[in-house]
Amino acid sequence: MESYWGKLDSIEQKGRPGDLVTAADKAAETEILQVLERHVPEHGLLAEESGRGGKDSSPFLWAIDPLDGTTNYAHQYPFSAASVGLLVDGDPAVGAVYDPIHRDLFRAAKGLGATRNRHPIRVSTTQDLPASLLVTGFAYDRQETIDTNYAEFCRFTHLTRGVRRGGAASIDLAYVACGRLDGYWERGLSPWDLAAGVVLVEEAGGRVTAYDQGPFAIESGRILASNGAIHGAMSAELQRIRPLPVEFFGKA
Repeated sequence: MESYWGKLDSIEQKGRPGDLVTAADKAAETEILQVLERHVPEHGLLAEESGRGGKDSSPFLWAIDPLDGTTNYAHQYPFSAASVGLLVDGDPAVGAVYDPIHRDLFRAAKGLGATRNRHPIRVSTTQDLPASLLVTGFAYDRQETIDTNYAEFCRFTHLTRGVRRGGAASIDLAYVACGRLDGYWERGLSPWDLAAGVVLVEEAGGRVTAYDQGPFAIESGRILASNGAIHGAMSAELQRIRPLPVEFFGKA
């Protein structure tokens, strides 16, 4: 990733507006897959650019986002990372997120805690929404559906100290885990966006659920993650907020 920073020859769009892929994505994914195939050839693989690989029958599945925040990276906006998470029978169990720009390596494993650059991390102690700083993101299908989080963004901006939009889910979750942010919610995500970050938050003492505080399901693409203390309040607001009217989007 570092060797391509500011030196990209071409940027491709995969389909939806803003869904980009670069040589850096492809090179990073190739290297990660080679390491996993060499050390755990009996495991399954799910990578953003190349899809499924490895052993489909294995209970172990590595979910790989070689460059989370490609749009940021392509514009030399310093907020992107490589994210690798291990699912065991569908549940996140091990995760690593590396931000090469800031030299931050976040790691966690179920039952073993979470670290940043080998130092233990914990979620924040913020107790209520008015004192909190939140983060979210906007899905690639936001121009195709009215099921967006725009109204939620506005509401939480009104209720809190602010809402950030980082553009890389793995770092958003890592920042909740280390206490830089207090809560995160988003929809329209893929397993490779979430697998590593979920372990980080939970092992740092935080909480991860569905919007309604039900069990988190990685295949749903929706997540509510927080320091735990503001989780109930965030969930209550998410269930209360109604989407923006269709007229807002200029649709018939």
